Amino acid sequence: MMKEKIIKRPMVSFVIMSYIIFIVLFILTGISMMIEMPKATTKFLQVISAWSSTFAFLIVFKKVYPGLKLKEFVKEKFVQKLSLSIVISIILIQTLIYVATIALLPSANNTFGITITFAGITTIIYTFFEHLRWGPLGEQIGWRGYMLNELQKKYSALTSALVKGILWGFWHAPLWFVHGYTGMNLIKLCVFYMISLLSISIVITFYYKVNNNLFVPIIIHQLFNFYTSSIKGEFLDVVMYTAILYFILAVLMVIINPKGVLYPSKKLNKGMGI
Repeated sequence: MMKEKIIKRPMVSFVIMSYIIFIVLFILTGISMMIEMPKATTKFLQVISAWSSTFAFLIVFKKVYPGLKLKEFVKEKFVQKLSLSIVISIILIQTLIYVATIALLPSANNTFGITITFAGITTIIYTFFEHLRWGPLGEQIGWRGYMLNELQKKYSALTSALVKGILWGFWHAPLWFVHGYTGMNLIKLCVFYMISLLSISIVITFYYKVNNNLFVPIIIHQLFNFYTSSIKGEFLDVVMYTAILYFILAVLMVIINPKGVLYPSKKLNKGMGI
C-alpha cells in the first residue's frame, strides 16, 4: 500500500530515491576508505554513486512511461541532430570562464605552471574520460532526460531549471563536507556550490531546449567538472570564482532570453496576437 502511494507520485519518488541511493553509496564509499579496501572497490563505489539518479529513474520508469521500452526512451534523447554551432558555443563560453577563473585566482602568478595539475597529454586525456563516466553520464538521464522534461510540461524552462537546480544542488550536499572546511568557510562553500549548480542548471536548460539532444547537457556538465578540477588552487576560491562567473552567464541568459527559450517573450506573444 505504501509502495503504491509513493509510485503514484513518480517525480517525488524519483527525487527521494535519488537522495537515498546516493547517501547510502556515499556512506559505503566512506566506509571502504576507512577500512582501506582495495582502491578499485572504492573507485567503483564512487562511480556508481554518481549514477544514483539513473538507478532511481529505472525504478520509476515503467510507471511513468508504461508500454515504452527503456532502449527507445534513451534513443529518443539522442535522436535530434547535434548542432555544431551549439557545441562550439558551449566550448568557447566554458573555456572563457575557465581562463577567467584562473586569472581571478589570487595564487595565479604563473598561470600555466600553477593552475594545470595534469602532467602530459596522456594524463589529460585519461582524466577527461575518467570524469565523463561519473556525473556527466551518470546524472543526465534522470535529472535532465526525465525530470527536466517532465517539469517543462507544466512550467517554463526557467522555472523548471530552478526547481531541478535546487533539488539537484542539494543532492550534492554530502560532497560539501569532505573538503575539510568548517565554520564560515564551510558556509561559503555551501552557498557558492549551490550558486554554481543553480547557474549551470539554467545554462544547461537553455542549450538543451535549443538543441534537444542529451549530449548537450553531458558536454556542459563534463566541461564544468573537468575544467574546475583541473585548476590548482584553494578549492573554496575555485568554487567561488566559478560560481560568480557562471552566475553572471546565467543572469545574462535570463535577461536576454534569446528567442524566448527560458520563458515566454512578450515580443513573441505580441507577434502571435496573444
